[in-house]
Amino acid sequence: MGSLSIWHWILVILVVVLLFGRGKVSDLMGDVAKGIKSFKKGLAEDDATPAADPKPIEQQTAVKSEAEKAQS
Repeated sequence: MGSLSIWHWILVILVVVLLFGRGKVSDLMGDVAKGIKSFKKGLAEDDATPAADPKPIEQQTAVKSEAEKAQS
């Protein structure tokens, strides 16, 4: 009852094809493939560029104002 049989999947695919048509489904799959390729290309570009030196984080102004109050 928890898993779907092959007949459930066939029925779902049939309903999707009937609702959207073959053309829209194939266009959608093509767009998904382009998205995956772009994602992989972006990951490859990130790996190719060296990371810049991290900048030190300055103290927040709230911490500075509390320190100034303590000195007064």
